[in-house]
Amino acid sequence: MSTEFLVLGGAIVVALVVVILLFKAVWRVAEPNEALIISGLGAHTKTELADSLGFKIVTGKGTAVLPGFQTARRLRLDSRAANLQVSCVTQQGIPVQVRGVVIYKVGDDFASIANAARRFLDQQDSMNGAIHELFTGHLRSIIGNLTVEDLILNRERLTSETRSSAADEMSKLGLVVDSLQIQEIDDETGYITNLGKPHAARIAASARIAEAQRDQEATEAEQIAAANKASALRDSQIKQASYQAEIDEAQARSRQAGPLSDASARQEVVVQETRAAELEAQLAEQRLQSQVRKPADAKAYETVTLSQADRDARIAQAEAEARETELRAVAQASQVKQAAAAEAESVRLRGEAAAAAAKATGVGEAEAARARGMAEADAARARGLAEAEAAKAKGLAEADAIRARSEALAENQEAVIAQQLAESWPQIVEAGAKAFGNVDHMVVLNGAQGIEEMLAKALTLGGTGLGLARTLLAGANGVQQTGVNGSEPPAKSLTDN
Repeated sequence: MSTEFLVLGGAIVVALVVVILLFKAVWRVAEPNEALIISGLGAHTKTELADSLGFKIVTGKGTAVLPGFQTARRLRLDSRAANLQVSCVTQQGIPVQVRGVVIYKVGDDFASIANAARRFLDQQDSMNGAIHELFTGHLRSIIGNLTVEDLILNRERLTSETRSSAADEMSKLGLVVDSLQIQEIDDETGYITNLGKPHAARIAASARIAEAQRDQEATEAEQIAAANKASALRDSQIKQASYQAEIDEAQARSRQAGPLSDASARQEVVVQETRAAELEAQLAEQRLQSQVRKPADAKAYETVTLSQADRDARIAQAEAEARETELRAVAQASQVKQAAAAEAESVRLRGEAAAAAAKATGVGEAEAARARGMAEADAARARGLAEAEAAKAKGLAEADAIRARSEALAENQEAVIAQQLAESWPQIVEAGAKAFGNVDHMVVLNGAQGIEEMLAKALTLGGTGLGLARTLLAGANGVQQTGVNGSEPPAKSLTDN
């Protein structure tokens, strides 16, 4: 029994697998971007185009295809792009080259799908070539009726006329144009370039003018901004200075607040201390009044009373004593007066005697002083005359010596000079030897002879001085012997000196 179930189950499974395989082999599903074109036995579309089509079109769903009796092929419905490159001539006879792109697809309706299936089902890759040739012809035809300016300025007209003229052919091919774009228009003659140069020049000039204006405006704005900035900075600095002054004033007040408060406190303390001192003074005064002054006043009154009584007693006694003294004084004055008169007379007599003696003594001293003065004057005059005579004699002697020396020098110059050099020879030798005094170390190559030569050279300096003196004296004599205008000078006597 179990074997039968197993066999039955296996048969069912096999049947299901066979059914699935048959279903996969028979059933075809059209993708969203494609259409199934089914041809063969019983393949037709249940529409009014069924009689004319002769095949079945399936889009967006599945259908059964009988193997061996029917054939299913797929037609792509997605968009395609064809590049256009057309060389043509405009209405002005200017050759141009137009490049563009056309985006197209198979139409979604059954008529378009049927037309495309009839023309391109087995040649779907050749659609781009057909579209290129189709649009190339239409573009040449349309561009031939347009100018270059129209092509450049109104490309929308070119695309719309091209699509309109190609609409019938595209419909017959079962295709629709999604987009047609003219990408570029070139000319080999440079017409388009030259066409844009005036406008470019105007635009460049306008741009330069606008740039210059903007630069000027920017410069003005910068200057205004700089001025505003400087003004704002000035106002800010002024306000900051004002605020700083207020801050400094407040800080000064705050710094002074402590000393002021201390001073006020000290002032208050002084005031209180003054009040306390006044109170203490008043208390001391009251104590003085009660303890000292009143007892002192009482004692003073007692003392004054006693003093007055004592004074009256002493006055009476003094008056008595004064009377007694007066009487004694009168008696003594009389005695003194008499004694003074006698003494004055005695002094007068002694003075007269002394005056007579002094008069005699003064006359004698005056005569002696006069005699001494005359003697001293005579001695001074004698000394002056003697000194004058001595000076005169000395001067005459020196003049005679100079005159004799000059006469001797005029007669025998060499002898006189030689005598002078002989007198000064020790000093000359000393001066010549000073040249060796600054030498720390000397090397003599030829011994004693070298030393003699050096000393001889030092001593010959005197002979050199002799020749120089002779030359100078000869020149001086020549000048003295020649008078003015070549005349002989007048002879001088010895007494001229």
